Formats: sequence, structure tokens, C-alpha cells
Amino acid sequence: MARNDRKGVTIVDIAREAGVSIKTVSRVINREEGAGAEVRARVQAIIDKHDYRPNASARNLSSRRSYLIGVIFLRLVSHHYVGEVQAGALRAARRAGYQLVVEQVEAADGRFDLEAFAAVLANVAFDGVVLTPPLCDDQDVLAAVEAAGVAYVRMAPNTEPGRAPFVWMDDLEAAREQTLGLWDMGHRRIAFVGGPSDHRAAVQRREGYLQAMRERGVAVPAEWIAPGDFFGLSGFYAGEALLALDPRPTAIFAGNDEMALGVLAAAAKHGVAVPEALSVVGFDNAPAGEMSWPRLTTVHQPTAEMAEAAVEMLVKRFGDARFREQITEQKLDYRLVVRGSAAPPRG
Repeated sequence: MARNDRKGVTIVDIAREAGVSIKTVSRVINREEGAGAEVRARVQAIIDKHDYRPNASARNLSSRRSYLIGVIFLRLVSHHYVGEVQAGALRAARRAGYQLVVEQVEAADGRFDLEAFAAVLANVAFDGVVLTPPLCDDQDVLAAVEAAGVAYVRMAPNTEPGRAPFVWMDDLEAAREQTLGLWDMGHRRIAFVGGPSDHRAAVQRREGYLQAMRERGVAVPAEWIAPGDFFGLSGFYAGEALLALDPRPTAIFAGNDEMALGVLAAAAKHGVAVPEALSVVGFDNAPAGEMSWPRLTTVHQPTAEMAEAAVEMLVKRFGDARFREQITEQKLDYRLVVRGSAAPPRG
């Protein structure tokens, strides 16, 4: 018997209060045919009132769905990013009565392990999966999911937007706005720390920086762009390389907050005061950026909200066809977060 363990309310209690059969309640829960609009609304209101959440195992016995949604990562590019994706996806899964399964499919050499991914799809009966960058643009990944017949939603894809539903934010425009903010402060030597070349957000943020500089008539020298991998140590090494330039930049825009914190560490090592002698800005709005000194100016990326929306898009594709919502795209907004790590250049 399906039971809400927190409050002790069972499907029998819901049916009794609504004056309908247990099967009718089950149809409402599973969004199946056989219940009229008035009955469906009455049963749903009682479910909401009791915050009733059916047991996933019991639901599996009476449907062909597993009530499992997967979130698939290639690599842990950023602990903040991974944590935000999981938190948002879990919120949506819990609301809908689904369980969340998190999988990483990176081989020892750092590349995508197709065999491992195929095994995951074969061994776990997902109702649907969320594909994160860069997997969301990998042709082998997309082909494997489609061959397995598993519904999927992509987070921030860079190619083939019409191939499957997706959620995204405008990384390019956000990076452009961040760069122009430094320009408007008076900075002219603005350097950039990039991220992984196979990561959609990293590519878009680099292009946003370059676009802003082109708009201001600046041909960016190659040495103003330092490579990074979205981890803090790469930001530290990039910061050291950029600070060794003559003349050195007056501002450094790092492609994510972890690398920006590495740049701050490099500046501290070499006695370069921030923001008096160097402005440093990041991207993502990671918690560590609020605790750094100076506190980091950054871009808030709605990562958790994007993952939450992706799971909601999946859930709305399941069940009774009359109630499905075929949402193909959802765009979420960013915002600039201005703190103390950036200021007009002196001298």
C-alpha cells in the first residue's frame, strides 16, 4: 500500500476523503486516462492538502515507469556547478514523486566512456535523463540515448537546438555585459581566463568577452587570453602568467569563479592589491566568491533553476497524452552581482 511516511496518509485515505476509488486516485497520480476534470481536480486538491507523496516502488508495480530520472555528467568541472545541478534537479524530482540518479561517465583519460554510458542506460531503467555540458553536444551520447528510447533534456546545448528539448541562459551576452562593465569603469587592458574548449559555457563566455572588446575597437592580443580548466589552480597559473605581462592588465575576467579565486591568490602572492591595482571578476556566483576578500564581482548563473526546469520538462512529457506539455525550450535570466573586487583603474 502506498503510504506517505512523513504524515501516515495512504492512498486509501486520499480515496476515502475524495469519495472515489483507489484506482481513480492512482490514475490522477500517474496522469492516466479514466478520470474526469472535476474528479481529477478534487483528488489533486486533497493530495496537495496532505502533501501526499506516493512510494515510488509501489507505483512501479502498477505502471511501466521506473520513476527514476538521471542527471549525467562527463566530469566534475566545478563542485559548485555540480552541486547546484543536483539541488535543482532534486527539487523538481521530489515534487513529482521521482527518484534522482546521478551518473558520471568519464574514462581514466578524461574522455567520454561510451561503453560505460551504454551500460548505465542498459542497467538503469530511466524514465528520462538530463544531459549536462559537454555531453549535451556529444553525438555519441545523443545517439546512445535515442537508441535506448530514453527521453532526454539538454542543459545549455551549443549545437542542434531543434534535436531535443533544452534549457539555457545567454552566457555570451552575460560575458559581454561583464566585460563592458569593466570597460565602463575605465579599464582598457582587460585580460581573460578561459575554460575547457569542449564546454559550451566556456566557449560562449570567451566569445562574449571578445565581442565586447571588438565593439570597443580593441583587437585582443593572444597573450591577453590565458587557458584554464574551470578549476582554481588553473586560475592561479593563468593569473601568474597575465601578471607577468608588461604592461600587465588592469583587469582580469575569469570564465568562472573558481578560476577567479585562483587569480586573486596569484595577485596576493605577487603583492598586487585588488581592486586598487587590479580588478578581478568571475562568473557563476559560487558561494566562495562571497567569502573571498575582496568579495568577488561575478555573474549569477541560474544553474539550479535550469536543472529544475529540465526535470520539470521531462516529467511533463510522461503519462497521459492529454496532459502532456511538449515544452521544447526554456531560457532563464542571469544577473550581474557587483561586489568589491572591481573598481576603476588608478593612475
